[in-house]
Amino acid sequence: MAVIAPLKGVRYNPDLVGKIDDVVTPPYDVINENSVESFVSKTPYSMIRLDITKNPGPSDGSDARYVEAASLFQQWLKEGILIRDTEDSLYFYEVDYFHPPSGERRVRKGLVCLVGLAEFSERIVKPHERTFDTVIEDRLKLTRYCQAQFSQVFSLFSDHENKVISLLEQGQGRPVGTVTDADGCVHSLRQVTDPEIIRKIQVIFQEKSLYIADGHHRYTTALAYRKYIKGLHGGLSEKSPANHIMMYLCPMEDPGLSVLPTHRLLNWPGKMEVEELIERLARGFELEEITVGSREILIGEVLARMAEIEQMSPQKTSTTFGVYHPGEDRCFLLKMKPESIKEIAEKEECLRELDVVILSDLIIEKYFNLDYHRCEQENLVRYFSDPDEALDTAVKTCTACEDVMPLLFVMNPTRVEQVKNVADQNRIMPHKSTYFYPKVMTGLLFNRLVHEEVINRLD
Repeated sequence: MAVIAPLKGVRYNPDLVGKIDDVVTPPYDVINENSVESFVSKTPYSMIRLDITKNPGPSDGSDARYVEAASLFQQWLKEGILIRDTEDSLYFYEVDYFHPPSGERRVRKGLVCLVGLAEFSERIVKPHERTFDTVIEDRLKLTRYCQAQFSQVFSLFSDHENKVISLLEQGQGRPVGTVTDADGCVHSLRQVTDPEIIRKIQVIFQEKSLYIADGHHRYTTALAYRKYIKGLHGGLSEKSPANHIMMYLCPMEDPGLSVLPTHRLLNWPGKMEVEELIERLARGFELEEITVGSREILIGEVLARMAEIEQMSPQKTSTTFGVYHPGEDRCFLLKMKPESIKEIAEKEECLRELDVVILSDLIIEKYFNLDYHRCEQENLVRYFSDPDEALDTAVKTCTACEDVMPLLFVMNPTRVEQVKNVADQNRIMPHKSTYFYPKVMTGLLFNRLVHEEVINRLD
Protein backbone atom coordinates (compact mmCIF):
# COMPACT_ATOMS: atom_id res chain seq x y z
CA MET A 1 0.00 0.00 0.00
CA ALA A 2 2.68 2.53 1.02
CA VAL A 3 5.16 3.77 -1.58
CA ILE A 4 8.60 4.65 -0.26
CA ALA A 5 11.60 5.92 -2.17
CA PRO A 6 15.23 6.94 -1.58
CA LEU A 7 16.35 10.55 -1.56
CA LYS A 8 19.51 12.56 -2.05
CA GLY A 9 19.57 14.13 1.38
CA VAL A 10 20.89 17.58 2.19
CA ARG A 11 23.10 17.85 5.30
CA TYR A 12 25.20 20.39 7.14
CA ASN A 13 28.89 20.43 6.23
CA PRO A 14 30.73 19.91 9.56
CA ASP A 15 33.97 21.27 8.06
CA LEU A 16 32.34 24.70 7.76
CA VAL A 17 29.72 24.87 10.54
CA GLY A 18 31.64 23.12 13.32
CA LYS A 19 29.78 21.06 15.88
CA ILE A 20 26.53 19.76 14.39
CA ASP A 21 25.01 19.54 17.89
CA ASP A 22 24.87 23.34 17.91
CA VAL A 23 23.02 23.77 14.61
CA VAL A 24 20.25 21.16 14.92
CA THR A 25 17.03 21.83 16.88
CA PRO A 26 13.94 19.99 18.04
CA PRO A 27 10.96 20.14 15.64
CA TYR A 28 9.64 23.68 15.18
CA ASP A 29 6.31 22.93 16.89
CA VAL A 30 7.86 22.03 20.27
CA ILE A 31 10.22 25.01 20.44
CA ASN A 32 9.21 27.62 22.98
CA GLU A 33 9.30 31.14 21.54
CA ASN A 34 11.36 32.22 24.57
CA SER A 35 14.15 29.80 23.63
CA VAL A 36 14.59 30.97 20.01
CA GLU A 37 17.31 33.44 20.93
CA SER A 38 19.36 30.76 22.68
CA PHE A 39 19.41 28.66 19.49
CA VAL A 40 20.38 31.62 17.31
CA SER A 41 23.11 32.78 19.71
CA LYS A 42 24.91 29.41 19.57
CA THR A 43 25.79 29.69 15.90
CA PRO A 44 24.94 31.75 12.81
CA TYR A 45 23.97 28.47 11.13
CA SER A 46 21.18 27.43 13.50
CA MET A 47 18.47 25.32 11.90
CA ILE A 48 15.87 27.60 13.44
CA ARG A 49 16.81 30.27 10.89
CA LEU A 50 15.51 27.97 8.13
CA ASP A 51 12.73 25.97 9.75
CA ILE A 52 11.33 29.08 11.38
CA THR A 53 9.04 28.79 14.38
CA LYS A 54 5.28 28.45 14.16
CA ASN A 55 4.72 32.14 14.96
CA PRO A 56 2.83 33.30 11.85
CA GLY A 57 4.80 36.54 11.71
CA PRO A 58 3.65 40.11 11.06
CA SER A 59 -0.09 40.72 11.12
CA ASP A 60 0.16 42.81 7.94
CA GLY A 61 0.49 39.62 5.89
CA SER A 62 4.14 40.20 5.00
CA ASP A 63 6.05 37.16 3.72
CA ALA A 64 9.40 38.63 4.74
CA ARG A 65 10.31 35.81 7.10
CA TYR A 66 9.74 33.17 4.41
CA VAL A 67 11.71 35.16 1.85
CA GLU A 68 14.57 35.51 4.33
CA ALA A 69 14.61 31.77 5.08
CA ALA A 70 14.61 30.90 1.38
CA SER A 71 17.42 33.35 0.62
CA LEU A 72 19.49 31.94 3.47
CA PHE A 73 18.86 28.37 2.31
CA GLN A 74 20.10 29.14 -1.20
CA GLN A 75 23.10 31.04 0.16
CA TRP A 76 24.14 28.13 2.39
CA LEU A 77 23.81 25.69 -0.50
CA LYS A 78 25.94 27.94 -2.72
CA GLU A 79 28.63 28.43 -0.06
CA GLY A 80 28.83 24.73 0.82
CA ILE A 81 27.41 25.23 4.32
CA LEU A 82 24.87 22.66 3.20
CA ILE A 83 25.88 19.71 1.00
CA ARG A 84 23.71 17.30 -0.92
CA ASP A 85 24.41 13.59 -1.27
CA THR A 86 24.83 12.43 -4.87
CA GLU A 87 23.43 8.89 -4.52
CA ASP A 88 19.88 7.71 -3.93
CA SER A 89 19.87 6.74 -0.28
CA LEU A 90 17.86 5.48 2.64
CA TYR A 91 19.11 6.73 6.00
CA PHE A 92 19.25 4.38 9.00
CA TYR A 93 18.42 6.54 12.04
CA GLU A 94 19.25 5.30 15.56
CA VAL A 95 18.71 7.18 18.80
CA ASP A 96 20.36 5.98 22.02
CA TYR A 97 18.69 7.42 25.12
CA PHE A 98 17.55 6.93 28.69
CA HIS A 99 13.80 6.50 29.13
CA PRO A 100 12.81 9.36 31.50
CA PRO A 101 10.26 7.59 33.75
CA SER A 102 12.24 4.36 34.21
CA GLY A 103 15.83 5.46 33.65
CA GLU A 104 16.35 2.46 31.34
CA ARG A 105 18.76 2.77 28.42
CA ARG A 106 16.95 2.20 25.13
CA VAL A 107 17.80 2.34 21.42
CA ARG A 108 15.12 3.25 18.89
CA LYS A 109 15.73 2.27 15.26
CA GLY A 110 14.11 3.59 12.12
CA LEU A 111 14.78 4.98 8.66
CA VAL A 112 14.43 8.27 6.83
CA CYS A 113 13.09 8.07 3.29
CA LEU A 114 10.58 9.62 0.93
CA VAL A 115 6.96 8.49 1.08
CA GLY A 116 4.49 8.86 -1.78
CA LEU A 117 1.68 11.19 -0.74
CA ALA A 118 -1.81 9.76 -0.32
CA GLU A 119 -4.96 11.53 0.80
CA PHE A 120 -6.15 10.45 4.23
CA SER A 121 -9.31 9.09 2.61
CA GLU A 122 -7.16 6.47 0.82
CA ARG A 123 -6.32 4.94 4.23
CA ILE A 124 -2.66 4.38 3.34
CA VAL A 125 -1.30 7.09 5.63
CA LYS A 126 -3.47 7.29 8.74
CA PRO A 127 -3.75 10.26 11.12
CA HIS A 128 -4.95 10.40 14.71
CA GLU A 129 -4.99 14.18 15.33
CA ARG A 130 -6.75 17.23 13.92
CA THR A 131 -4.85 19.95 12.08
CA PHE A 132 -5.28 23.73 12.11
CA ASP A 133 -5.53 25.79 8.92
CA THR A 134 -3.41 28.68 10.23
CA VAL A 135 -0.48 26.35 10.91
CA ILE A 136 -0.77 24.73 7.47
CA GLU A 137 -0.88 28.13 5.79
CA ASP A 138 2.34 29.10 7.58
CA ARG A 139 4.16 25.83 6.71
CA LEU A 140 2.93 25.95 3.10
CA LYS A 141 4.42 29.41 2.57
CA LEU A 142 7.74 28.21 3.96
CA THR A 143 7.71 25.18 1.64
CA ARG A 144 6.77 27.23 -1.42
CA TYR A 145 9.52 29.80 -0.89
CA CYS A 146 12.26 27.36 0.13
CA GLN A 147 11.23 24.41 -2.06
CA ALA A 148 12.43 22.06 0.64
CA GLN A 149 11.24 19.94 3.53
CA PHE A 150 13.35 20.69 6.59
CA SER A 151 12.00 18.15 9.08
CA GLN A 152 10.57 14.66 8.92
CA VAL A 153 7.10 13.41 9.69
CA PHE A 154 7.44 10.71 12.36
CA SER A 155 5.35 7.69 11.35
CA LEU A 156 4.92 4.09 12.49
CA PHE A 157 4.46 0.83 10.62
CA SER A 158 3.96 -2.76 11.69
CA ASP A 159 6.86 -5.19 11.15
CA HIS A 160 6.54 -8.17 13.50
CA GLU A 161 9.48 -9.96 11.85
CA ASN A 162 11.70 -6.85 11.90
CA LYS A 163 12.51 -7.26 8.21
CA VAL A 164 13.11 -3.59 7.44
CA ILE A 165 15.55 -2.85 10.26
CA SER A 166 17.38 -6.14 9.62
CA LEU A 167 17.94 -5.17 5.99
CA LEU A 168 19.19 -1.72 6.98
CA GLU A 169 21.63 -3.23 9.46
CA GLN A 170 22.89 -5.57 6.74
CA GLY A 171 23.52 -2.56 4.54
CA GLN A 172 26.40 -1.37 6.72
CA GLY A 173 25.70 2.21 5.79
CA ARG A 174 28.25 5.01 5.94
CA PRO A 175 28.01 7.25 9.05
CA VAL A 176 26.93 10.73 7.98
CA GLY A 177 25.97 12.45 11.20
CA THR A 178 25.79 12.08 14.97
CA VAL A 179 24.42 14.65 17.43
CA THR A 180 23.58 14.75 21.12
CA ASP A 181 20.43 16.68 22.01
CA ALA A 182 19.69 18.75 25.11
CA ASP A 183 18.40 15.68 26.98
CA GLY A 184 21.58 13.70 26.26
CA CYS A 185 19.96 11.50 23.59
CA VAL A 186 22.45 10.47 20.87
CA HIS A 187 21.05 10.57 17.32
CA SER A 188 23.01 8.80 14.55
CA LEU A 189 22.48 8.63 10.79
CA ARG A 190 23.95 6.05 8.41
CA GLN A 191 23.57 6.36 4.64
CA VAL A 192 22.46 3.14 2.90
CA THR A 193 22.99 3.22 -0.88
CA ASP A 194 22.87 -0.48 -1.85
CA PRO A 195 20.23 -0.57 -4.65
CA GLU A 196 19.23 -4.16 -3.85
CA ILE A 197 18.56 -3.42 -0.18
CA ILE A 198 16.63 -0.29 -1.13
CA ARG A 199 14.51 -2.27 -3.59
CA LYS A 200 13.78 -5.03 -1.04
CA ILE A 201 12.62 -2.46 1.51
CA GLN A 202 10.45 -0.76 -1.08
CA VAL A 203 8.76 -4.09 -1.84
CA ILE A 204 8.11 -4.73 1.86
CA PHE A 205 6.37 -1.37 2.27
CA GLN A 206 4.00 -2.08 -0.59
CA GLU A 207 2.07 -4.20 1.93
CA LYS A 208 2.16 -1.63 4.75
CA SER A 209 0.01 1.16 6.09
CA LEU A 210 1.68 4.11 7.83
CA TYR A 211 0.47 5.76 11.04
CA ILE A 212 1.45 9.36 11.73
CA ALA A 213 2.92 9.70 15.22
CA ASP A 214 4.19 13.31 15.00
CA GLY A 215 3.85 15.74 12.13
CA HIS A 216 0.20 15.86 11.07
CA HIS A 217 0.61 19.49 10.01
CA ARG A 218 3.76 18.72 8.01
CA TYR A 219 1.99 15.93 6.16
CA THR A 220 -1.11 18.03 5.44
CA THR A 221 1.17 20.84 4.26
CA ALA A 222 2.79 18.45 1.78
CA LEU A 223 -0.66 17.58 0.41
CA ALA A 224 -1.37 21.29 -0.02
CA TYR A 225 2.01 21.85 -1.71
CA ARG A 226 1.31 19.01 -4.16
CA LYS A 227 -2.00 20.65 -5.06
CA TYR A 228 -0.24 24.00 -5.53
CA ILE A 229 2.46 22.54 -7.82
CA LYS A 230 -0.12 20.58 -9.80
CA GLY A 231 -2.06 23.77 -10.46
CA LEU A 232 1.10 25.71 -11.28
CA HIS A 233 2.28 23.22 -13.91
CA GLY A 234 -1.08 21.93 -15.14
CA GLY A 235 -0.45 18.41 -13.88
CA LEU A 236 1.96 16.29 -11.92
CA SER A 237 3.85 13.05 -12.48
CA GLU A 238 3.60 10.40 -9.77
CA LYS A 239 7.39 10.47 -9.62
CA SER A 240 7.54 14.23 -9.07
CA PRO A 241 9.29 15.37 -5.86
CA ALA A 242 6.14 17.32 -4.99
CA ASN A 243 4.28 14.01 -4.76
CA HIS A 244 6.47 12.91 -1.83
CA ILE A 245 7.29 13.80 1.73
CA MET A 246 10.32 13.03 3.86
CA MET A 247 9.46 10.69 6.75
CA TYR A 248 11.12 8.98 9.65
CA LEU A 249 9.60 5.48 9.87
CA CYS A 250 9.82 3.34 13.00
CA PRO A 251 8.40 -0.16 13.58
CA MET A 252 5.59 -0.27 16.15
CA GLU A 253 7.23 -3.34 17.64
CA ASP A 254 10.63 -1.68 18.14
CA PRO A 255 11.64 -2.16 21.81
CA GLY A 256 13.12 1.33 21.82
CA LEU A 257 9.84 3.05 20.87
CA SER A 258 8.62 5.18 23.80
CA VAL A 259 5.48 7.22 24.34
CA LEU A 260 5.49 9.58 27.30
CA PRO A 261 2.38 10.99 28.94
CA THR A 262 1.31 14.58 28.43
CA HIS A 263 0.08 15.93 31.75
CA ARG A 264 -2.74 18.48 31.92
CA LEU A 265 -2.86 21.63 34.03
CA LEU A 266 -6.46 22.81 34.29
CA ASN A 267 -6.75 26.45 35.31
CA TRP A 268 -10.11 26.40 37.03
CA PRO A 269 -11.65 29.89 36.64
CA GLY A 270 -12.35 30.77 40.26
CA LYS A 271 -11.81 29.34 43.70
CA MET A 272 -12.06 25.61 44.44
CA GLU A 273 -11.27 24.02 47.78
CA VAL A 274 -10.21 20.40 48.08
CA GLU A 275 -13.61 19.38 49.46
CA GLU A 276 -15.32 20.59 46.29
CA LEU A 277 -12.70 18.88 44.13
CA ILE A 278 -13.32 15.59 45.95
CA GLU A 279 -17.08 15.97 45.62
CA ARG A 280 -16.91 16.55 41.88
CA LEU A 281 -14.50 13.67 41.19
CA ALA A 282 -16.21 11.17 43.52
CA ARG A 283 -19.08 10.93 41.02
CA GLY A 284 -16.97 8.66 38.85
CA PHE A 285 -13.77 7.84 40.72
CA GLU A 286 -12.46 6.26 43.88
CA LEU A 287 -10.05 8.70 45.53
CA GLU A 288 -7.07 7.76 47.68
CA GLU A 289 -4.99 10.54 49.20
CA ILE A 290 -1.21 10.34 48.90
CA THR A 291 0.48 11.67 52.06
CA VAL A 292 4.20 10.96 51.92
CA GLY A 293 6.15 14.24 52.00
CA SER A 294 6.93 17.30 49.89
CA ARG A 295 4.95 18.19 46.78
CA GLU A 296 7.68 16.70 44.57
CA ILE A 297 7.49 13.43 46.51
CA LEU A 298 3.69 13.46 46.27
CA ILE A 299 3.81 13.69 42.48
CA GLY A 300 6.54 11.08 42.25
CA GLU A 301 4.59 8.67 44.46
CA VAL A 302 1.30 9.08 42.61
CA LEU A 303 3.06 8.54 39.27
CA ALA A 304 4.72 5.40 40.62
CA ARG A 305 1.39 4.06 41.89
CA MET A 306 -0.27 4.80 38.54
CA ALA A 307 2.49 2.99 36.63
CA GLU A 308 2.25 0.00 38.95
CA ILE A 309 -1.50 -0.30 38.44
CA GLU A 310 -1.08 0.18 34.69
CA GLN A 311 1.43 -2.68 34.49
CA MET A 312 -1.10 -4.96 36.15
CA SER A 313 -3.50 -4.28 33.28
CA PRO A 314 -1.66 -5.46 30.12
CA GLN A 315 -4.76 -5.90 27.94
CA LYS A 316 -6.45 -2.58 28.68
CA THR A 317 -5.51 0.73 30.25
CA SER A 318 -6.28 0.98 33.95
CA THR A 319 -7.76 4.51 33.72
CA THR A 320 -5.97 5.91 36.73
CA PHE A 321 -4.97 9.53 37.24
CA GLY A 322 -3.24 11.67 39.79
CA VAL A 323 -4.56 15.09 40.76
CA TYR A 324 -2.67 17.72 42.75
CA HIS A 325 -4.27 20.75 44.43
CA PRO A 326 -1.49 23.34 44.95
CA GLY A 327 -3.66 25.63 47.08
CA GLU A 328 -3.80 23.06 49.87
CA ASP A 329 -0.79 20.96 48.84
CA ARG A 330 -2.80 17.74 48.60
CA CYS A 331 -2.56 14.93 46.08
CA PHE A 332 -4.92 12.07 45.20
CA LEU A 333 -4.84 8.86 43.19
CA LEU A 334 -8.00 8.49 41.08
CA LYS A 335 -9.30 5.08 40.01
CA MET A 336 -12.27 5.13 37.69
CA LYS A 337 -15.40 3.28 38.74
CA PRO A 338 -16.35 0.76 36.00
CA GLU A 339 -19.93 2.02 35.74
CA SER A 340 -18.79 5.59 35.05
CA ILE A 341 -17.93 4.76 31.44
CA LYS A 342 -21.67 4.86 30.72
CA GLU A 343 -21.54 8.63 31.05
CA ILE A 344 -19.67 8.86 27.74
CA ALA A 345 -21.45 5.95 26.06
CA GLU A 346 -21.91 8.03 22.91
CA LYS A 347 -18.19 7.72 22.18
CA GLU A 348 -16.84 4.84 20.10
CA GLU A 349 -15.22 2.10 22.15
CA CYS A 350 -11.73 2.87 20.81
CA LEU A 351 -12.08 6.41 22.22
CA ARG A 352 -13.73 5.42 25.50
CA GLU A 353 -10.60 3.38 26.28
CA LEU A 354 -8.35 6.45 26.12
CA ASP A 355 -7.43 8.16 29.38
CA VAL A 356 -7.14 11.48 27.53
CA VAL A 357 -10.79 11.14 26.45
CA ILE A 358 -11.89 10.23 29.99
CA LEU A 359 -10.15 13.34 31.28
CA SER A 360 -11.43 15.73 28.60
CA ASP A 361 -14.97 14.40 28.12
CA LEU A 362 -15.85 13.04 31.55
CA ILE A 363 -13.81 14.93 34.13
CA ILE A 364 -13.36 18.35 32.52
CA GLU A 365 -16.57 18.59 30.49
CA LYS A 366 -19.10 16.73 32.67
CA TYR A 367 -17.75 17.00 36.22
CA PHE A 368 -16.28 20.51 35.83
CA ASN A 369 -18.81 21.81 33.26
CA LEU A 370 -16.10 23.21 31.01
CA ASP A 371 -16.73 22.41 27.37
CA TYR A 372 -13.99 22.02 24.77
CA HIS A 373 -14.74 25.34 23.08
CA ARG A 374 -14.41 27.32 26.32
CA CYS A 375 -11.19 25.54 27.25
CA GLU A 376 -9.73 26.45 23.86
CA GLN A 377 -10.99 30.05 23.81
CA GLU A 378 -9.85 30.85 27.35
CA ASN A 379 -6.71 28.67 27.27
CA LEU A 380 -7.82 26.84 30.41
CA VAL A 381 -5.77 23.68 29.76
CA ARG A 382 -1.98 23.61 29.41
CA TYR A 383 0.09 20.58 28.42
CA PHE A 384 3.39 19.36 29.87
CA SER A 385 5.55 16.33 29.12
CA ASP A 386 7.71 17.07 32.19
CA PRO A 387 5.79 16.56 35.46
CA ASP A 388 8.30 18.69 37.38
CA GLU A 389 7.72 21.63 35.03
CA ALA A 390 3.95 21.11 35.31
CA LEU A 391 4.16 21.07 39.12
CA ASP A 392 6.31 24.21 39.20
CA THR A 393 3.86 26.03 36.90
CA ALA A 394 0.89 24.93 39.03
CA VAL A 395 2.47 26.25 42.24
CA LYS A 396 3.55 29.56 40.68
CA THR A 397 0.12 30.09 39.08
CA CYS A 398 -1.59 29.39 42.40
CA THR A 399 0.62 31.95 44.13
CA ALA A 400 0.35 34.64 41.45
CA CYS A 401 -3.32 34.41 40.43
CA GLU A 402 -6.06 34.85 43.03
CA ASP A 403 -8.89 34.28 40.56
CA VAL A 404 -7.60 30.92 39.24
CA MET A 405 -7.11 27.54 40.90
CA PRO A 406 -4.67 25.40 38.91
CA LEU A 407 -5.40 21.68 39.17
CA LEU A 408 -2.67 19.36 37.93
CA PHE A 409 -3.78 16.05 36.42
CA VAL A 410 -0.92 13.62 35.84
CA MET A 411 -1.40 10.88 33.27
CA ASN A 412 -0.23 7.49 32.10
CA PRO A 413 0.97 7.42 28.47
CA THR A 414 -1.31 6.48 25.60
CA ARG A 415 -0.32 3.06 24.26
CA VAL A 416 0.96 2.57 20.72
CA GLU A 417 -1.73 -0.03 20.00
CA GLN A 418 -4.36 2.54 21.00
CA VAL A 419 -2.97 5.00 18.45
CA LYS A 420 -3.18 2.29 15.78
CA ASN A 421 -6.69 1.27 16.80
CA VAL A 422 -8.03 4.83 16.70
CA ALA A 423 -6.37 5.52 13.33
CA ASP A 424 -7.61 2.22 11.84
CA GLN A 425 -11.16 3.19 12.78
CA ASN A 426 -10.71 6.63 11.21
CA ARG A 427 -11.22 8.46 14.49
CA ILE A 428 -9.43 11.42 16.04
CA MET A 429 -7.81 11.68 19.48
CA PRO A 430 -7.93 14.80 21.66
CA HIS A 431 -5.15 17.38 21.35
CA LYS A 432 -1.76 16.29 22.77
CA SER A 433 -2.75 12.64 23.28
CA THR A 434 0.73 11.32 22.54
CA TYR A 435 4.32 12.40 23.12
CA PHE A 436 6.73 10.15 21.24
CA TYR A 437 10.18 10.42 22.78
CA PRO A 438 12.83 11.33 21.80
CA LYS A 439 11.80 13.75 19.08
CA VAL A 440 13.46 13.40 15.67
CA MET A 441 16.02 16.20 15.35
CA THR A 442 15.50 18.89 12.73
CA GLY A 443 18.65 19.66 10.75
CA LEU A 444 20.22 16.22 10.50
CA LEU A 445 18.72 15.77 7.03
CA PHE A 446 16.69 17.90 4.59
CA ASN A 447 14.86 17.11 1.37
CA ARG A 448 15.11 19.49 -1.61
CA LEU A 449 12.09 19.72 -3.90
CA VAL A 450 13.56 20.11 -7.38
CA HIS A 451 10.68 20.02 -9.84
CA GLU A 452 12.69 18.61 -12.77
CA GLU A 453 13.95 15.58 -10.82
CA VAL A 454 12.40 12.11 -10.93
CA ILE A 455 11.96 10.06 -7.75
CA ASN A 456 13.13 6.45 -7.92
CA ARG A 457 9.98 4.67 -6.73
CA LEU A 458 8.42 1.28 -7.45
CA ASP A 459 4.93 1.46 -8.98
